[in-house]
Amino acid sequence: MISLTSYAFVAMMLFSIGAIGVISRRNIFVIYMSIEMMLNGVNLFLVTFARYHFNMDPQVITVMVIAIAAAEAAIFLSVIILLYRSRKSLDTDIFNTLKQGERT
Repeated sequence: MISLTSYAFVAMMLFSIGAIGVISRRNIFVIYMSIEMMLNGVNLFLVTFARYHFNMDPQVITVMVIAIAAAEAAIFLSVIILLYRSRKSLDTDIFNTLKQGERT
């Protein structure tokens, strides 16, 4: 049987790897994937402690978060496509001055 600490360790590792990805990367797509990894780490924490305390409430919240993340993924990926079409790059340094009339 896998213990609570094993699941908590995996969740902490997922969250930590995601946080390092957000801090260290410059590609907006990689940053988005790192944020999703952090979200999955938090979801794993919720499910782990729900299982430990025999409570279903955090599992319901986790299912809601996954559903919202799916909708958010569709919107965010469409924004990434629009940004790539306008700037021909996904480097975050290019997007620090997004203005209405500016085209470079």
